[in-house]
Amino acid sequence: MPKIRSAQLLLYVPLALGLVLRLGLLGDHGIFWPDEIYQSFEPAHALVFGHGLIPWEFIDGARNWALPGLVALIMKLCAIVGADQPSQYISVVKVVFIVVSVGTALGTYRLSRAVGADELPAAACASIFSLAAPVLYFAPRAMSENATVLPIVWGLSLVLDTSLVERAFGATPSVHARRLLWLGASLLGLAVLFRLQSAVVCVAIVGVLSARRQWKALRDVAAVLALWAFLFGALDAFTWSHAPKVMAGGWFHSAVVYLRFNLIEGKAAGWGVAPWYFFAQRLWTSMPFITVVLVGGLVLSLRRAPALIAIALLFFALHSASPHKEYRFILPMLPMLAALVGVGLSGLSIERVRQVGMGAAVLASLQSAATHGSLTFGQLGQYPGRDNDSAWDDNGPINRLMLVASQQKDLCGLFTPVHPAWMGGATYLHTKAPLFSPGWPYDCSQAGTCNYAILPKGNSLPPIAEDKNFVLVKIPDSPCRADPNYAWRLP
Repeated sequence: MPKIRSAQLLLYVPLALGLVLRLGLLGDHGIFWPDEIYQSFEPAHALVFGHGLIPWEFIDGARNWALPGLVALIMKLCAIVGADQPSQYISVVKVVFIVVSVGTALGTYRLSRAVGADELPAAACASIFSLAAPVLYFAPRAMSENATVLPIVWGLSLVLDTSLVERAFGATPSVHARRLLWLGASLLGLAVLFRLQSAVVCVAIVGVLSARRQWKALRDVAAVLALWAFLFGALDAFTWSHAPKVMAGGWFHSAVVYLRFNLIEGKAAGWGVAPWYFFAQRLWTSMPFITVVLVGGLVLSLRRAPALIAIALLFFALHSASPHKEYRFILPMLPMLAALVGVGLSGLSIERVRQVGMGAAVLASLQSAATHGSLTFGQLGQYPGRDNDSAWDDNGPINRLMLVASQQKDLCGLFTPVHPAWMGGATYLHTKAPLFSPGWPYDCSQAGTCNYAILPKGNSLPPIAEDKNFVLVKIPDSPCRADPNYAWRLP
C-alpha cells in the first residue's frame, strides 16, 4: 500500500504542476508558426462565423477538416452558450489543448506500464512529458501535433499491451479486452485524421504485430485501421469533392495533394531546410538534462521494449530525413521516449540505482520546467538570425491589440504592422473587417479602406490602447470605403 501511494504521489503531483504551468500560459498570444492559427483557428472561424483568412491548404485541399472541425465544434459550443467573443473562445480552445497535453502525460504512464515498467518508474517518467520546457511551450497551441499525440500514446498503450492481447485471444477470450484492443487501434486511426504523418505509427504497429506473430490481434487491428482509412477518404470526399484538380470524387484528396507537395514537388523546403541532426541538436539545446535521461532510458530498455523503440526511432528517422524540419514535428515521439525511461529503470536490479535514476528523471523535469520561461527561438531551432530572441509572446502585443480592436463598434478595416501569417487573423479580430499589412498593394489609410491601425509607439495619433511597443490608434476622418477586390485569403 505505501508503494502504491508513493506511485500515485509521484504521478499526480507533477501532472498537477504541469497543468498549473500550462494554464499560466493563457496570457501568451504569441505565434510560433502560422499553422497554429491558419490550420486550425482560422478555417474553423470561417466555418462557424462565416469569414476568415483562408490559407492555400484549405483552398487546394491539402489538409483534411478533422483538426479545424474539432476547433469549430468548440467555437460553436462557445457561441451557443454566449461565449462568442474572441477572448473567450480562444481561451476555451487553448484550455482544451492544455487538457489534451496533460492527458498525454498521463498516457505516458499508461504506455510505460503497458510495455513493462513498474509503477514507480512509470510514474517518474510521466513527469518528463508533464514538465519538459518545449512541451509546456507547445501545449496550448492548436496544432495538429498536439491533437495527434494523445491518441497515439493511448492507442499504443493498448495495442502494445501483450497481456491485453493474451486476454483478448487466450484460452478463455475476453470480449472486454478485445474491445479495448479495437479502441487502441481506433485511437491510432484517429491520430492519422489529425496529422497524416501519424500513419507511420499505424504502419509500424502492423509490423510489430506481424513480428510477434499475433495474427488474431493483427487481423483485428488491421480491420479497424482500414475502417479509419475509409473514414479519412470519406471525409475528404465530403469536403473536397469540388476542390481544384480533384480526382476520384475527392477520396483521399488531402493526402494526395499534401504528399505531392512535400515529397514529389519538395515545396516544403521553401520554408527552410535543416540538417539531418536538427532534432537531436534541438532536444539537447531545449532540455539538455532531460535529453540525457531519455538517451539513458533508451539504452537501458533495448532488450525490454524493442517494439516501442523501433516505432520511436522509425518516427524520428523519417522526420530527420525530411528537408524541412520544425521542433513540433517530433512531439508525438517524446512520450514514447519518456515511457522507455520507465521501462529501462524497471530493469535495474539494484534498488538504490533505480531510485537514483527515478530521482534524476524527476529532477531533470523540474529543472526544465523552472527554465521554460527563458526558451529562445535558437533553442527551438526556429527563425535563424533570431537565436537569442525569446520564443514567448512573439507578436503577442499585436494580437492582444487586435482583441481590443474587435470591440470597436465602428471598425471597418484594420492595418497591422506584420504579415497576416504572423498575427491572429479573423480569429482575433472577429468583426468582418478587412485586415491590411505593409505588403498590401496600397496604403489603406490613404485609400480610406481602414479606420484603425496597430502601429509602433511614437506616432502622432492618440492611442486607444497600448501593449509593450505597440499602440492601437484610430485613423481620423476615414471614409470607410469598401474594397471590392478584397479577398479573404491568406496572402
